[in-house]
Amino acid sequence: MLKKLSLVFGLLVSGSVLANEVPIANKADNGFMIICTALVLFMSVPGIALFYGGLLRSKNVLSMLSQVLVTFSLITVLWITYGYTLSFGQGNWFFGNFDHFLLIGVKITDLSGTIYELIWIAFQGSFACITCCLILGAFAERIRFSAVLIFMVIWFTFAYIPMAHMVWGGGILGDEGALDFAGGTVVHINASVAGLIGAYLLKNRIGYNREPLKPFNLPYVYLGAAILYIGWFGFNAGSATQADEIASLAFINTVAATAAAVLAWTIAEWVLRGKPSCLGAASGVIAGLVGITPAAGFVGVGGAMLIGLICGFAGVWGVSSLKKRLKIDDTCDVFGVHGVCGIVGCLLTGIFTAESLGGIGYAQGMNMLSQLGIQLLSVITCVVWTAIIALIGYKIADLSVGLRVSEEHEREGLDINSHGESAFNS
Repeated sequence: MLKKLSLVFGLLVSGSVLANEVPIANKADNGFMIICTALVLFMSVPGIALFYGGLLRSKNVLSMLSQVLVTFSLITVLWITYGYTLSFGQGNWFFGNFDHFLLIGVKITDLSGTIYELIWIAFQGSFACITCCLILGAFAERIRFSAVLIFMVIWFTFAYIPMAHMVWGGGILGDEGALDFAGGTVVHINASVAGLIGAYLLKNRIGYNREPLKPFNLPYVYLGAAILYIGWFGFNAGSATQADEIASLAFINTVAATAAAVLAWTIAEWVLRGKPSCLGAASGVIAGLVGITPAAGFVGVGGAMLIGLICGFAGVWGVSSLKKRLKIDDTCDVFGVHGVCGIVGCLLTGIFTAESLGGIGYAQGMNMLSQLGIQLLSVITCVVWTAIIALIGYKIADLSVGLRVSEEHEREGLDINSHGESAFNS
């Protein structure tokens, strides 16, 4: 009896010690997050660059590759300088603080959960980079390179950072219970609305709706979509921040939703246009990935497939019917896919998170109706906030250097006139 009591007491004491123990780094989680971060970085360069570049005409492909790489590099520097501390530092409802300006005070042994904080900083920085790069496809083939850089500094500072803080960094939307697992609002709606405003202000390309402006290289588009597909597993599964059951749920949900969206887009295009295209299937990949992003760690596999299926059809509507109604030349259909499917996915997250529908269940005190209301609030907040900041950013860039290149330069192509080189030389 004394031996048993001694054993129980020992277990209680050891349990108490473990409960009060300082968090320690988990090597498996750190390795997992390093791989996920690299995958997200891979999505931007070369994923976005090839996907967007292939959709343009050959005289503008290098301009897109340059814009992606330089924007990626610019945002990386800004993220390290002040982006991280303002996004994730303790502050108010909209911004953090400057405690870690230039990452001062972040030690190599500091932890964020079970991973080193430096890995967490790099992971979140990769999200900031790809979000800014997504915008570029909306106004491609007609914007000044210098205007892109001026706009990105303004938009990143006053649109991306506040949204990241509001949703993930302890701000108002996160406090209200908004669900956004990997960036439905912060990344996709945020970027697509900014792109839509840019496309509107820059007006249509010369010859739009009067002459064919066909993609110059569909294999580039396919390759870019494939890179994005693989990289997205880092995007979604990595948002669990641990190699655990939520990461596995996000992983399989990403597979399921994307497959369903590809089939939905293919079927819709087959019915509407008579033939299923490779471009349509590749676009279906993006639609499914975008749609499942806010829901990946919250919904069941069946719910993920339904989200993908709905987003596949919604994406076709976005790039055809909605685009015509808006009468805006969104070159790479940034809003039609990322905006539409981001909004749909964000709202459906509020439905399929329900435990009765296979999800992990709502937070205490929440139900489907209240969750839907908060999801809608987060969408509206994101749309209004980013639209205002984008409009200001474009206007400042326009007043500084001018937004659009000259008609002569646009006809000749941005590769030669903005960068002094050509993608293809005989």
